This record gives sequence, C-alpha cells and structure tokens, in this order.
Amino acid sequence: MAPASAVNIGSLSASNFATVYNLFSLVIASMVFTALFLLLSQGRVAPRYRNALVVSATVCGIAAYHYFRIFDNFKESYPPGTSVSAAHVLSSVEFNEAYRYVDWLLTVPLLLVETVAVMALKRAESRGLLMKLVPASALMIALGYPGEIATTNSTRIIYGVLSLIPFFYLIYVLFVELSKSLVRQPVEVQPAIKRLRVSLVVLWSVYPIAYAFPLFGGDFFGGEGGFVLRQGGYSIADILAKAAYGLGIYAIARTKSRLEDPAFDEEIEPSASKTVDLANAA
Repeated sequence: MAPASAVNIGSLSASNFATVYNLFSLVIASMVFTALFLLLSQGRVAPRYRNALVVSATVCGIAAYHYFRIFDNFKESYPPGTSVSAAHVLSSVEFNEAYRYVDWLLTVPLLLVETVAVMALKRAESRGLLMKLVPASALMIALGYPGEIATTNSTRIIYGVLSLIPFFYLIYVLFVELSKSLVRQPVEVQPAIKRLRVSLVVLWSVYPIAYAFPLFGGDFFGGEGGFVLRQGGYSIADILAKAAYGLGIYAIARTKSRLEDPAFDEEIEPSASKTVDLANAA
C-alpha cells in the first residue's frame, strides 16, 4: 500500500512555508499572552476558582513551549532556498510531529482538570470525574500518535479507530455524568458551562478530521497541500481549545465570584468594597 503520508513532505513552496510559519507564530503569541493574562487575573476571582486559572495558564504555557520547539524544528527542516521565491526543500532534519503529541498528552487532561476545577464540586465528586476523564484523554492521545507517523493507510486507520474509543467515552462522561453536577451550578453560569463543553467536543473533532487528511490523497489533502492543511487545522484548533477555552474558564470563574462575593463585582473593586464595609461598621 502506498504511504499515507505525511509528516515529512519533500518541499514546501515559499507561500506554503510562510503560511505554516505565520500560523505557528500566531499560536505562540496567543498562548504566551493568554497565560500571562490568566496569571495576572487571579485576584479578580474568588480563591476557590484560582486553581482553575492556574491550570488554564499552565495549559497555555505548555503549549507555548512546545510550539517554540515545533517552530524551530520547522525552520530547520525546511530551510530557505536560493531566492525569496524558491521552494523550501526538506533538510536532513525531519519535521518532528512528536512535539505536538507530547503537548496534547499533557494539555488535554489538564483542559478537563480546569473544567472540573471551575465548577468547584465536592472533592469526592471531582475526584470521581477526573479518574474517568484524565486516563481516557491520555489514552486517546497515546493511541493517535502511532497512526500519525504511520507510513501505510491501514495502520493510520487502525490507530485512528482505536483512539476514537476513548474519545466517545469522554463525550459520554462530559454529557451524561457531568450533567448531574451541572444542575447544581448557579443558573447564571450553566449556559456558559454547557457552551464550553460543546465547544470542547467540537474542537476536539477537528483533530481526527485533520488526522484523516492523508487518507483522502490527491494534491489537496495529500502531499504538500495536506501538510499545510493539517498544520493549519491543528494550530487553529489549539488556539481555540486552549487559549480561547481558558478565557471562557476565566469568564465563568469571574461570574461565580461576583455571585458569591460582592467584593468581586465589576462595579466595585475589592479595595472599594472593603472601604464601604468599614464605613458601615463604623
């Protein structure tokens, strides 16, 4: 059977190289500054929700680190040609897709941790959910990697199907078991948590679609075009599933903090709230 593909393409045109280069740069900027924002915003949420923000920032930090590695590896794998418009030919340094999978192996379970953390459930309830979500998410990533680097379509399909088993189990836990805890959340944040849950599943669906591109073959999905599409799909999905998702976690934590303590109200900064309390006490 012909090679499925993919990880390393013989050459990239100048425009395709620039597209992937700029996407990697965009991901790095998104992750770094989202992580900084989340860390600096901890004081704007109640203490019980700060762990969720720290985990969100950690996810973005891990992603930023691995994208730095991917970015450098990409430049080494496809050095510039003899002119500005010349193709970037693959060097002796292979493009290493493992960086991306190591990143997902760490960040995907943490995305689920931050989701449970912002709900501030009872300890036993949180532990029960995480004991199901974290191992399943790690297994999903681990099973996908052999297919990603496979040189035959059959191997790619086998591991792709195997990785879908824990993926569907995650959907079950998120939409069935987590719903039992969702009804105990403040009504003001229930729609936001539901949207985050749906967005997480929708965004995760982008990865298997991009993973399957080499199976379609042709100039558009296979070869150079497929490489660019796959890197673009993974990169945009990472921005939305990590940076944008982290901002959604922050918004939920902010709303719950305001509902529980007027000191975190948008119109009353904590310092001003303390002044009012002291005046009332006098």
